[in-house]
Amino acid sequence: MSGQPNTRLADLFGLAGWSKGELARLVNKQAAAMGHPQLSTDTSRVRRWIDMGEIPRDPVPRVLAALFTERLGRVVTIEDLGLVRHGRAGKRQGDGNAEHPDGVPWAPERTAAVLTEFTGMDLMLNRRGLVGAGAALAAGSTLSSAMYDWLHTDPTLKADAPALDDPLHADPAGFDRYEAAPVGSQEIEELERSVEVFRAWDAARGGGLQRKAVVGQLNEVGGMLAYHHPPHLQRRLWGVAANLAVLAGWMSHDVGLEPTAQKYFVIAAHAAREGGDRPRAGEALSRAARQMVHLGRPGDALDLMKLAQSGAGDRLQPRTKAMFHTIEAWAQASMGKGQAMRRTLGRAEDLFVSDREDVEPPDWMQTFKDEDLYGMQALAYRTLAEFDPAAATHAQYYAEKALALRVDGRERSKIFDHLSMASACFIADDPEQADRYARLALMSMGSNSSRRTWDRLRQMYRLTAEYAGYPKIHELREEIRLVLPPQRGKSEGGSAQA
Repeated sequence: MSGQPNTRLADLFGLAGWSKGELARLVNKQAAAMGHPQLSTDTSRVRRWIDMGEIPRDPVPRVLAALFTERLGRVVTIEDLGLVRHGRAGKRQGDGNAEHPDGVPWAPERTAAVLTEFTGMDLMLNRRGLVGAGAALAAGSTLSSAMYDWLHTDPTLKADAPALDDPLHADPAGFDRYEAAPVGSQEIEELERSVEVFRAWDAARGGGLQRKAVVGQLNEVGGMLAYHHPPHLQRRLWGVAANLAVLAGWMSHDVGLEPTAQKYFVIAAHAAREGGDRPRAGEALSRAARQMVHLGRPGDALDLMKLAQSGAGDRLQPRTKAMFHTIEAWAQASMGKGQAMRRTLGRAEDLFVSDREDVEPPDWMQTFKDEDLYGMQALAYRTLAEFDPAAATHAQYYAEKALALRVDGRERSKIFDHLSMASACFIADDPEQADRYARLALMSMGSNSSRRTWDRLRQMYRLTAEYAGYPKIHELREEIRLVLPPQRGKSEGGSAQA
């Protein structure tokens, strides 16, 4: 017992709106449902948890996490409640020490436990039809300062240390945990193939349709990681976990679950580093940076990109560096920094063409092709055109080059290219062409589950106002108004930028 109030638990308790007596009764009821009928708590115990910082024994933290998750409609973990014994209980986000604010990064032996707990809670929200939003996004500067030293050090794998006392077995986390058991190379190969299937589906149809399957697969892999495998297999498992966590984060971002997405990107960075793959950790953080630009926080994105680039180590291939620079350029464009954006895109082009492809790219980079470079250039110039309309012609040029190469079934990327082109045409005073590309985007959006495409459409729709007197554009505006979903509120992550 710390003797200090647990401010995290107190804040969430206030949001939930229970009385202390109600929470005590709910804990007893939920514990019985989870197979612990002997557990009995009362109002005085709840008061000690909140007011005195007492940390109850297992399974109470897990019971509380389940109750708050269901009540608030978003994932609430044991860490969120300030109930982790090895950390400092009771600190709300941003109140941690200078080295590890908010417990990020967590201790290496906690990664699999955090992974399984968070995915288990996420699956519970899916099963019960809850939304899974409402938490706040951490600032990019907060994440980067917390993770800088950690990411720049070489990981000490659990698999490389003597198996004396595995804390994962002593600290079961979450629900639906996969029973720890050994797996072999064949099972890991199957898991690696499943990642490729999920990636292809996400690129074609958006993140909404397979997100639950990816989260469920990640939950099982977290359980597998609790078993002490030979180092080479353990590293591959961490790689699978990192890839699935990035996918879970990207799919969550794609459907507007922004705080959930950010958590998965951080989990992915942890998993990649546990597997000794710092470039993969950097790429996971670059996804969080792209999310920040989309949500109108380019300064936070640049903070994260600095960490992604420096923390990825010296094994980054030129093409990966090029991709990182395109994200940085998009953030600069969002701030109206045209000269900086052009310099950054120039570096990206130079790096991209310098890649001789004599080294096999990692699997997570095999989808960054010529059309993806062009698509990001188009997006950066289209974004800059909001500040400098002359940039619109460059956006049109690169969007056209990207679309000419989009033949591999990645429909979501094609929609984004069509919207970049349509927006650039409106800014360049070419409503006829804009109408054509906007309608091409609309034709595909109905069969795609990506909310990000609707965010971009909403940004393009704003540009149609100047041409509302044109019959074709008036008709287009009416069609868009009929199909646009309601705009998400600030609690889900803020407003999107194009």
